[in-house]
Amino acid sequence: MKRVFKYIIFALIAIVFFGTFLFLFKKSKPEMVEYENVEAQYADIEKATLITGKVGPRDEVAVKPQINGIIAELYKEAGQQVKENEVIAKLKVIPDMGQLSSAQSRLRLAEINLKQVKTNYEREKALYDKKLISAEEYENVLQAYNQAKEERNAAQESLEVVRDGVSSSNSTSSSTLVRSTISGLILDIPVKVGNSVIQANAFNDGTTVATVANMDDLVFTGKVDETSVGLLTEGMPVTITIGALQDYKFEATLEYVSPKAVETNGANQFEIRAAVKSSKEHVIRSGYSANAQIVLQSAKQVLVVPESTIEYEGEDTYVYVRKSDGQYERRKVVTGLSDGLNIQIKSGLKKGDVVRGNKIMNNE
Repeated sequence: MKRVFKYIIFALIAIVFFGTFLFLFKKSKPEMVEYENVEAQYADIEKATLITGKVGPRDEVAVKPQINGIIAELYKEAGQQVKENEVIAKLKVIPDMGQLSSAQSRLRLAEINLKQVKTNYEREKALYDKKLISAEEYENVLQAYNQAKEERNAAQESLEVVRDGVSSSNSTSSSTLVRSTISGLILDIPVKVGNSVIQANAFNDGTTVATVANMDDLVFTGKVDETSVGLLTEGMPVTITIGALQDYKFEATLEYVSPKAVETNGANQFEIRAAVKSSKEHVIRSGYSANAQIVLQSAKQVLVVPESTIEYEGEDTYVYVRKSDGQYERRKVVTGLSDGLNIQIKSGLKKGDVVRGNKIMNNE
């Protein structure tokens, strides 16, 4: 029994020893290194920049009231089309008590004056009918009477405007009616019935009743880094992608590059604007996030290899070209335009040359 146990112990020691030896042997075995082989080919190459931004109308117009008041009725809602001069809302006037008192006083004085002038006119007319006064005297009295009537009517209209926001003689152009100043789409109506609104003045911008924009005139706005702005010129084509429309792409034209940088997160960036050629096939909403791709440089049918095959040494560039015996020789090349994945080879290679690519690691 003791002998059997001894054999078992010896067997276990032998297994551990053999396993350790095998592990160390495999670890000490040199790695077999293989490389991907890439063939130099002719292709088109482009250097482009991608800019994030938003698409929206070129101009948004804030429609504001001409008087202070309370929203009595709303005739439109956001998302509806509106024409220029079309009524969006109606106001109920809140008269200024000082102006109201002044208008009432003016009307009372005008009525008193009219009453007196009318009496004089009737007396003078009776004398004129009897040929007791001259025509000139009568005409002066008649003129004074007409002026007094006009003043009384003006005072009445002034009171109506202060009290009601509109006079009986110009009800069609009432300042209580808030009208759109342009034709377009109503983007927002931030007020509700019962809200107080005020007109714009020197001390206040006034209350916005509606925001209207022409959605047929759209622009893309974004910011580009200073490393790319030097290659941008007005008139360059731009490709816009809107993620909310399932990566819908459409064309635009660069129309503005800001002359002044704005620091954003420690980097200098320049605002750009591109005129969008909208399509009736898709509804583009104001404020959609979008990406703009601008081709900065391009080359057609030039010799290219993956940029990962390039070895940099100072200002020189090299590749490893496979020889007929399967070995690689280091060769100096002159590079050109790069798109981040592939790079142009101006000299040092020809079409069909095979260069060494990335490593393929194998343990055998």
